[in-house]
Amino acid sequence: MAIRDRFDLVILDWAGTVVDFGCHAPVLALREAFALRGVSITEAQARRDMGKAKEDHVRALLKEPSIAAAWSDARGTAASDADVHGLMTVLGPLMRNQAARSARLIDGVRPVTEALRAQGVKLGSSTGYTREMMAPVLSEAAAQGYVPDHLVCSGETPAGRPTPLMIYKACAELGVWPLTRVAKVDDTEAGVAEGRAAGCFTVGISASGNQVGLSREALAALPDAERRARIAAAEQSLLAAGANVVIETVAQLIGALQSAA
Repeated sequence: MAIRDRFDLVILDWAGTVVDFGCHAPVLALREAFALRGVSITEAQARRDMGKAKEDHVRALLKEPSIAAAWSDARGTAASDADVHGLMTVLGPLMRNQAARSARLIDGVRPVTEALRAQGVKLGSSTGYTREMMAPVLSEAAAQGYVPDHLVCSGETPAGRPTPLMIYKACAELGVWPLTRVAKVDDTEAGVAEGRAAGCFTVGISASGNQVGLSREALAALPDAERRARIAAAEQSLLAAGANVVIETVAQLIGALQSAA
């Protein structure tokens, strides 16, 4: 069975899935934004709620007990809604800059998406970035030959991941139904949960994504056993979040979709 006989739409995440191998841009921007407020957060803390809308991500970080305590120590009071909005104001330009620097397509994205389009499958995309944050990423991706048919950004639905509303919006605007004819591809637990909540066939991305969190070069430089262990741990985390199947990178997506067709 051809992929087109099973799927009408494939929705791909951005950072860690089609660009920014290792999902570094949002980590760097979040850490810098908090540092500008006198609060240090770790890379692990920044990655914990990755995939959520950035405002939701900031709120989740501020609720983490050690960060909440550090914020109170640095600012003299507990974080408020005004502080969230202030952080988002700072985060926007930082995220744009980091995302623009990290917008190189992950190997395999262009041939895979061209193969899907050649079969008549529509290409959707979604992200925890706001549309303002995404502007330079869209430009850089287009220059490398990747232009999806549709984009849903943070703040464009009443709630973000892990709710299915971003997927519903894409399907409504692209005229695709039922949801069983949609595949969602994501490297985060929140994105995988989103796909399952919508009733999509859901593909997790292990090696290039937030779960491993290493550049392609850094991952390749690891000893074989450590590299395999880190990818396996990411796979198990994504399967536990509800992925139907997990692949290392988008380069393996055609095979994963064919197996489901």
